[in-house]
Amino acid sequence: MSPNDERGPRRRVVITGAGVVTAIGSTVEDYWSALLDGRSGIAPITAFDCSDLPTRIAAEIVDFDPTRYMSRISSRRMDRFSWFAVAAAAQAMEQSKLTVDEGKGHRLGALIGSGYGANIAGIEAVERLRERGPRGVSTGYAIGGSPDNPSSEIAMLYGAEGPTGAIITACATGTTCVGEAMHMIREGRVDAVIAGGSDDPITRLDVAAMSNVRALSRRNDEPERASRPFDRGRDGFVFGAGAGVVVVEEAEHAMRRGATILGEVIGYGATTDAYHATAPHPEGRGSQRAIRMALSDAGITPSEVDYINAHGTSTVLNDSTEIAAIRAVFGDHASRVPISSQKSMIGHLIAGAGTVEMIATLKALATGWVPPTLNCDDPEDPELNFVPNEPQRHDVRTAVSNSFGFGGHNAVLAIRRWEP
Repeated sequence: MSPNDERGPRRRVVITGAGVVTAIGSTVEDYWSALLDGRSGIAPITAFDCSDLPTRIAAEIVDFDPTRYMSRISSRRMDRFSWFAVAAAAQAMEQSKLTVDEGKGHRLGALIGSGYGANIAGIEAVERLRERGPRGVSTGYAIGGSPDNPSSEIAMLYGAEGPTGAIITACATGTTCVGEAMHMIREGRVDAVIAGGSDDPITRLDVAAMSNVRALSRRNDEPERASRPFDRGRDGFVFGAGAGVVVVEEAEHAMRRGATILGEVIGYGATTDAYHATAPHPEGRGSQRAIRMALSDAGITPSEVDYINAHGTSTVLNDSTEIAAIRAVFGDHASRVPISSQKSMIGHLIAGAGTVEMIATLKALATGWVPPTLNCDDPEDPELNFVPNEPQRHDVRTAVSNSFGFGGHNAVLAIRRWEP
């Protein structure tokens, strides 16, 4: 790995590896196949007793064996969100075939964010402290209880001695980490970054809290129909667990080593609404600016976008605001471009959402298939193509992936099919 000559043209940035852990598949191919099949991973919660909660459904990760990706000793010091991140990173690095030569570790970074962090381990630690006293708290929690634990674990596994850490922007986290990784590479600080997001927010505490602010769907009797982005009958989002991680790399570095390139990251926009703790700006000003910034950074016009991977949470406010933002930015082209949301099948992975959805966008670029939005039976805007219930064939050369989070965080990536 070699430093960038800042006097030359802007470094191109590509994706050379991808990995996911979701309720519908814990490899990219299984995940993609399930998306095209329209298979929902949302079901009644099994991890804890939720019989007295208003919401009793989620997209859980069940029967996950962390020792497929790490030693048993390592797994015992990690929360489940770290398991998922390490597993997704292992898949991405295996596909990328990126290795670090001796003395070149400083050219590889890792940015893995989480919205909820080690919430499961934290709840268990508090219970142990209360029941057994100070000596009952696991020493592993001192390490695994940190939100930056995945980045440090991944750095140790792959020799990433460059910048590492956890960037947290709520539901936009995964997208933010990839976007900031792109900037690090463009600036010549590193040649590659392992980037993404991971979360497992499905705890009794967090489901109760989010239910109390009426953000979650209460369609408990029809879990597979509960997440319905852009549908007039939506009543809230559904929690999902999982992670998405990609290897972001400088293009020439990737080509020199013969890597397979999955797509090019050509633009990134990040803004903040500075309006409300949970509600987006009613006119979508922040999300509009983020989309425009990504397009401007990419040097493309709205009419060049062939697919929009929507944030599409299935909440009344988010979906209506995202529609308004898309209408404002894309104008007449909005009715011609397919728009879909994977949250209808995998739930909302919070920090993991942006990268997992970007990986679906990469697959759309590669295959010409756009994944559907399940349960979009009565669209709020009938003139827009939300790809309802069935995948569609489209020639996707350039796409946009949106992520908008609580606290007004907005992050958008523009991605293009690789063309040397």
